[in-house]
Amino acid sequence: MMDFEVTPGMRRLGASVLGMEAIVAGLITPVAISVGGVEPGLAVAVGIGLLVLCVVAAGMLKRPVGYVVGSVVQVLAIATGFLVPTMFFLGVIFAALWITAIIVARRVEGATTR
Repeated sequence: MMDFEVTPGMRRLGASVLGMEAIVAGLITPVAISVGGVEPGLAVAVGIGLLVLCVVAAGMLKRPVGYVVGSVVQVLAIATGFLVPTMFFLGVIFAALWITAIIVARRVEGATTR
């Protein structure tokens, strides 16, 4: 298995992506209810649940498991497109930002340690 070292840059960029995503996840709730006609209980469970998961994942980014949880968040964000179709697009955007944040931070910090 590949060695996965967590760097400070990865934590900062990953937390930034998850923080922005948490805001969008929270906003899914009213949109799903008013525009999508989703039952309020389901909309709250999904929107607020994803928001909480984003915050929990951001807090876990000091360890490799945080990046696993963050990656699960990306899949779940895309899946919320079944409630709010725009989230298919926004979920893919956040997943791309998540992957880019990890890759860019590793490259930048790898170059600065040489």
